[in-house]
Amino acid sequence: MGSLYKDEQDNWITVCLKYLLFVFNFLFWMGGGVVMGVGIWTLVDKGEYLSLLASSTFAVSAYILILAGGLVMVTGFLGCCAVIREQRSCLSTYFSCLLLIFLIELVAGVLAYVYYQSLSEELKQHLSKTMTENYAKPGKESITHSVDRLQQDFKCCGSNNSFDWTHSVYIMSLEAEKRLVPDSCCKTITHQCGKRDHPSNIYKVEGGCITKLEQFLADHLLIIGAVGIGVACLQLFGLPL
Repeated sequence: MGSLYKDEQDNWITVCLKYLLFVFNFLFWMGGGVVMGVGIWTLVDKGEYLSLLASSTFAVSAYILILAGGLVMVTGFLGCCAVIREQRSCLSTYFSCLLLIFLIELVAGVLAYVYYQSLSEELKQHLSKTMTENYAKPGKESITHSVDRLQQDFKCCGSNNSFDWTHSVYIMSLEAEKRLVPDSCCKTITHQCGKRDHPSNIYKVEGGCITKLEQFLADHLLIIGAVGIGVACLQLFGLPL
């Protein structure tokens, strides 16, 4: 009688652990979707600004999240199937994969936070040079498009202010046709509107585009870091199960 009760108790514990493990696997699968979604959102949402950065760390962090998120979703699904079918060999493989993914996500999160610390200095050193030396140059069409989009999206003109364009290669060239700033600085873009740099015509925002882009990238980096490390920790707590 006691042996029968013990068997029933063991079976009950096994069933509870099975469902608990299934719930954690499902949470991992959802977490993978969140991680991958954040990575895709980072690249899609004004991803063309990446050409204005000297370092590729921002893009690498996003790509790592997409890779890790996709792997989590696949392994989470396999883990759920393994729990339902009670295939212990599959569960062992699943836990190994989950540990690997934990390390990948942790790397993405750490990269994001480390890059966050040096973001301001990089923008100050690189953005102004990129805008004044590469804008409208042959073969630099992606940078030209990114600068135009940046100034229109963030309603700014120049890296620090509109006067940054005064000594740019583009403004001093014949191609500028006596413009004082690129037309993308204008509040309402019309042909050669950049010939007039009055505040009523162009964006004269204190801090220029550096301040706006820095805030935008910093917000994204914080989200990348928080999601990467947060989901990785959730997975780590679930591994002992």
